[in-house]
Amino acid sequence: MKTIEQRLKEIQIVPVIAINDVAHALPLAKVLVENGLPCAEVTFRTEAAAESIRIMRDAYPELLIGAGTVLTTEQVDIAIDAGVDFIVSPGFNPTTVKYCQQRNMPIVPGVNNPSLVEQAMEMGLKTLKFFPAEPSGGVNMLKALGAVYPVSFMPTGGVSPANVDQYLALKSVVACGGTWMVPTDMMDNGDWDGIAALVKAVSER
Repeated sequence: MKTIEQRLKEIQIVPVIAINDVAHALPLAKVLVENGLPCAEVTFRTEAAAESIRIMRDAYPELLIGAGTVLTTEQVDIAIDAGVDFIVSPGFNPTTVKYCQQRNMPIVPGVNNPSLVEQAMEMGLKTLKFFPAEPSGGVNMLKALGAVYPVSFMPTGGVSPANVDQYLALKSVVACGGTWMVPTDMMDNGDWDGIAALVKAVSER
C-alpha cells in the first residue's frame, strides 16, 4: 500500500473543491478520473461535502479523496464515515491531530511558521499543509522552512498556474493544492467540458 504522501507526490496538484450540490459529485469525480487527476480535496465549507464524498467514493474507489477545512473532531468522524483517505485542516489544532491519530486517519494540518512546524513534528507528523501559502511568504518562506525541517509541505492558498512550478521545484514540496482547475461557478453551471479542459491541462503539464 502506498502512503498518502507517496500518492500525493505522484499526483502533484490536488484540486481543492467546494461542492454546493451533491448532484455535482458524480460528474466531478468522472471528470477528474478520466482526465488524469484522480484526486480531490473536498472542503467542509459546504453542507454537500460529506454526501458528495460518499458518492465519489462509491463510484470511484481508486480516487484519492481528502476532506478539507476540517475544524472539529465531529467533522473528522463525518469525513471518515463518508470514506475519505485523509484529512486536511487550515491550521494546527493538536486536539484534531490527536483524534485523527487515534482513529488511524492521516491528517495534513496547516502551518505557516517555524513554531507550528516544530509542534507538528513533536506529534510525529511528516506532511504538512503550508497555508495560506502566498500571504505567508510563498516560495521564499518555504525555502527557508525546507532548509531547516525534515518534513514535506503541501502549499495551498494563492497557488496558481503562474507559480505552481516554482513551488513544485522545491524538494520539500510533495504536492500543491489549488482551486483553479475546478471553479465552483463552472460546476454550478454544469460546464463539465470546461472543467475537463482545465483538469487535463494540469494533468498533462
